[in-house]
Amino acid sequence: MPHQVVLDVPMITAGVVGQRWRASLTPWGGIEPWDGSADLDWFVAADDRWHVPRNEAAVRQSRVDGTPVVETRLRVPGGDVVQTIYSCADAGGLTVIEVANESSLPVAVAFNRRDVLTERPVADVPIEGIELPVGSFVMPLGHRARIRVALAHGGTSGGPLPAVPTAAQVVRGWSALADRASRFVLPEGGGGAALARQIVAARCELVLSGLADPADDPALFVFGAGELVRVGEGRANELVDDVAAVVETIAPDARWESGVALSAAARLMAVAGETRAVRDIERIMHSRPQASAPDTAPDDLFAAAWLESQVATGGTLFPAGIPMAWRGESVEAYGVPTGSSSTVALAVRWHGARPAVLWEQQGSPVLLTAPGWSSREPAGEVLWPAPR
Repeated sequence: MPHQVVLDVPMITAGVVGQRWRASLTPWGGIEPWDGSADLDWFVAADDRWHVPRNEAAVRQSRVDGTPVVETRLRVPGGDVVQTIYSCADAGGLTVIEVANESSLPVAVAFNRRDVLTERPVADVPIEGIELPVGSFVMPLGHRARIRVALAHGGTSGGPLPAVPTAAQVVRGWSALADRASRFVLPEGGGGAALARQIVAARCELVLSGLADPADDPALFVFGAGELVRVGEGRANELVDDVAAVVETIAPDARWESGVALSAAARLMAVAGETRAVRDIERIMHSRPQASAPDTAPDDLFAAAWLESQVATGGTLFPAGIPMAWRGESVEAYGVPTGSSSTVALAVRWHGARPAVLWEQQGSPVLLTAPGWSSREPAGEVLWPAPR
């Protein structure tokens, strides 16, 4: 089963890559389309009363594996009613709302928009015990049953819901997209796995919400542009001019984030074939103070750079040592940058207290180093001494 990670994000963006429609998902599972159309909200009639998720304290929301597939749990007598929202490209673009009754008693679910697509015809069932907006409808939901409705991105007057992918299939698609940049398989202990899922969430939000305003946060804009190219959703050639202009503003900034952004800019220029720009940016990087990474991961997109820096900084592997929480545990990292046009994949296995490190370089191989060891080989395996 996919892991659930609760993120401190007030709004999550829904939408489909390559399509314009977007919406914000509220912390209680409502949908607020960006095109100005009516919000879609849900309500649950349980054995005790009507539950309005936006007003309930017992609502918990999480992304599935960090993706824009969002699960919202509402506590009712006998268990939870679980709503899952995800978007897919089928039928011109749909946002699917699936509601499962995991409680021991039957419930009813109401929606405030009748123009949704449904798996079964909407019946004119009287709604009693709550005052809902005009146009609302209710659907009974038995024990362990589930229903699905969908909001069409192009607008519709309702009708039958066509065959759509499952939430699990959409999760796999988003995970594969985020992993094009870099991927980590880390132990749950110490928060490593949760951080890897946080990075997936940040990359998915970047793809759906777009780049930061360069006037507000130039370093985040440049780093985001680099991440878009890495996940395959940005064209390096089209971003060159904008990134080059912002690089000039962050060059004097000694913050760690600005150094990370400059590295991302150099990688973007390398993809675009701008070799002179790569040399210019690398010269700037070598002439400026090298700020240390923060002790803990940032809570935004820069978390990706922070985690990558724990695995490799340039060609130095595990520059701060293998983290204590990872020792004795299997660790894998893929696509970690080691230069403007090079990355490394690592796997760590343990022989007692000694780590066996397997590596494979992509792009132009660089000199990989660790205390008492170095190699320029494109791939290999080495048994390191036990970490102190």
